[in-house]
Amino acid sequence: MQKFLIIQTAFIGDVVLATPLIEKLRVFFPDAQIDFLLRKGNEQLLTGHPYVHEILVWDKKTAKQKNLLQMILRIRKNSYDKIINVQRFFATGLITVCSGAGETIGFDKNPLSALFTKKIKHEVGGKQAVHETARNLELIRAFTDASIARPKLYPTAADFDAIAELVKRKYITISPASVWYTKQYPADQWISFIKKLPGDLTVYLLGGPGDTRLCQFVLESCDRNSMQVLAGNLSFLQSAALMSRAVMNYVNDSAPMHFASAMNAPVTAIYCSTIPEFGFGPLSEISHIVEIEQPLYCRPCGLHGYSACPQKHFRCAREIEDLQLVNTLPA
Repeated sequence: MQKFLIIQTAFIGDVVLATPLIEKLRVFFPDAQIDFLLRKGNEQLLTGHPYVHEILVWDKKTAKQKNLLQMILRIRKNSYDKIINVQRFFATGLITVCSGAGETIGFDKNPLSALFTKKIKHEVGGKQAVHETARNLELIRAFTDASIARPKLYPTAADFDAIAELVKRKYITISPASVWYTKQYPADQWISFIKKLPGDLTVYLLGGPGDTRLCQFVLESCDRNSMQVLAGNLSFLQSAALMSRAVMNYVNDSAPMHFASAMNAPVTAIYCSTIPEFGFGPLSEISHIVEIEQPLYCRPCGLHGYSACPQKHFRCAREIEDLQLVNTLPA
């Protein structure tokens, strides 16, 4: 039996975008053991995943170096046939190099890629936009094929039971927050949009515990009865389950967009400082992209975003109109 380890210890959305590797390995190696290494806090994304044998959790915040050493020793003990490193940073490169695996594969942008058995070029942008999932799948193309696999999450029956009462009405979800200011649609514009929604439509505000304050502010500013803050109250998989039943999900260029893709849920993705051509766009069958309608000299200003608009005007968000969002609602 072959043993694979996928490494992605970055953020929530990055883990979701690495799940096509699991799906494809399962197709080509149905009897193989597939393990996944991620950072502490993200493990619930893969809880109950039918194709993941073991979730390895690296605590990067407490005793990081000690935990790194312990993880390397654990991985060496597991004797993997192939290590597939999706992340492009030194620490995971060190894990990969020290793993003792028969084959180590990663991107050329990893500082230790010269020591991998095989390194694959990772290029963002270019003449033809390539989605991040396709870039990730290049890591295993040599022993699978060139076909594309979708990201996928697996909420359990318990996750769907947890949202059973919430799905009894017609609703949309809004995930208003982002780690980066310039990727986050402004709160007052969310509020303006919500005020233009039909009165019979319930609005659920999603996010993590740290997003509760923003969601509460939006709620209190809307004077709308059919609206509820769920940020901090649902797990990742419960949120994904809720999104799968929504008539539309409104998101920034952030992790909830990838939740929608993984559930093939209808989604409207709002792009402020970033652009879909970077390769992180929505993959749902029903997908809408909302962005400023005319070219802007300073956009995009970066791959990930900033804590403030470098030009101090934030026109990439401010010039998006409410109707661009309203018009993506199904008739």
